[in-house]
Amino acid sequence: MVFDISVAVTWLLFLALFPMAFIWLRRSWRILVKRDFSEVALKGGEPPPNAERWAPYELIINFLAGGIAAFLIFGVVLGVLNYDTWTAIAGSTIWCKLFASFALGRHAHSASAPRKT
Repeated sequence: MVFDISVAVTWLLFLALFPMAFIWLRRSWRILVKRDFSEVALKGGEPPPNAERWAPYELIINFLAGGIAAFLIFGVVLGVLNYDTWTAIAGSTIWCKLFASFALGRHAHSASAPRKT
C-alpha cells in the first residue's frame, strides 16, 4: 500500500468538518438562546464594548457556516455529494467564514473607537 497525501488531506478536511460545525452552531446557539455575547466580533480575543449590536451579524455568519458544514457531513456520509463538489463547498465555506468574522471584528472595534479630530 502506497501512502497518498491527497487521501490524507481529504480525510483531514472531512474530519475537520465535525468540530467546525459543532463550534459554529454552538456559537450561534449561545448568541440566539443564551444571549451570551462574549464571542461576538472578537479582535484580539476581546468583544467590542457594544457586542449586542453586532450579535445578529455574528449569528448569521456562524449559523450559515455551521449549517453548511453539517449539510456537507450528511451529504458525504449518505453519498449524495461527489468529491469535487463537497471539497469545493467546504473550502469556500471555511474561508468565507474566516474572512467574514475577521471583517466583522475589525468593523465592530473600529466603530466603537473614539474618533480623531
